[in-house]
Amino acid sequence: MKNNVLSKKIISGKYKGKLLKLPSKTTTRSSKSIVLESFFNTLQFEIIDATFVEVFSGSGSIGLEALSRGAKRIIFMEQDRDALKVLKENISQTDPNACMVLAGDSFTNINAVIKTLQKEKSDAYFYIDPPFSIREGMEDIYEKMIDLIASLPVANVKLIIIEHMSGLEIPEQIAMFSKRKSKKFGNTTLTYLNAE
Repeated sequence: MKNNVLSKKIISGKYKGKLLKLPSKTTTRSSKSIVLESFFNTLQFEIIDATFVEVFSGSGSIGLEALSRGAKRIIFMEQDRDALKVLKENISQTDPNACMVLAGDSFTNINAVIKTLQKEKSDAYFYIDPPFSIREGMEDIYEKMIDLIASLPVANVKLIIIEHMSGLEIPEQIAMFSKRKSKKFGNTTLTYLNAE
């Protein structure tokens, strides 16, 4: 690739083929294409006109793929400064009016997301892809993530999707949410939870 800039393409939908930049691998970890494809094949038509929240957004590739495939609004959450810069550049290639970026700690900003959804009496898909706990300073990231999920009001959650290390066992039940299924892709697993 030119200048060693990491990138990936939007796979399908309105913005198919748009090249998204990826932040440096030291700060974020990009979701594999096979994981993305499987996820969007699972939810294909459900996300049309939906609100989609990408917690720990990085480049925003999941949220922008959802936007490309018909989601109405994407809420991005990212703390890393370099990743935020890349995220905003990527959003500018699609529809910035449909995107909201919350900079800062996702564990704090989740409250603003919940308030927004409650005010609108709407629900959302929550895609949670935390940094792997093997990273320095991230040892308790999964415990914090489980607390975050437990704090989500059922009325505002359509579905929770966690992208995580395959070795991690997500509890069958987190507060009002039950594990629906898990799908493994090598080192990465997608786990789906909902309140039904």
